[in-house]
Amino acid sequence: MAHYELMYILKPDLGEEQTQADIDRFNDVITQQQGTITKVDKWGRRKLAYEINGLTEGFYMVVDFDYDGSEDIANEITRVLKIHDDVVRSIIVRLDD
Repeated sequence: MAHYELMYILKPDLGEEQTQADIDRFNDVITQQQGTITKVDKWGRRKLAYEINGLTEGFYMVVDFDYDGSEDIANEITRVLKIHDDVVRSIIVRLDD
């Protein structure tokens, strides 16, 4: 079983409902691909290390999950995050056992 860590930054000016809707949407992508979410960590609103598209802050999220499939789940999650307008940056990393 492979262990992954997904980190993404959402725009800071989203309302609480929209932020939660985005989080649920991205978690659903993981579960639809047969992944098992083990930890969801809301870091909250933080200052960015550098300005991105005129933004100096973002809402940070970290999601740990397990995946035991043959398809590449990282490509699908990255694709979904890249086409979503509320995502400022994202990275997915496969953790060593």
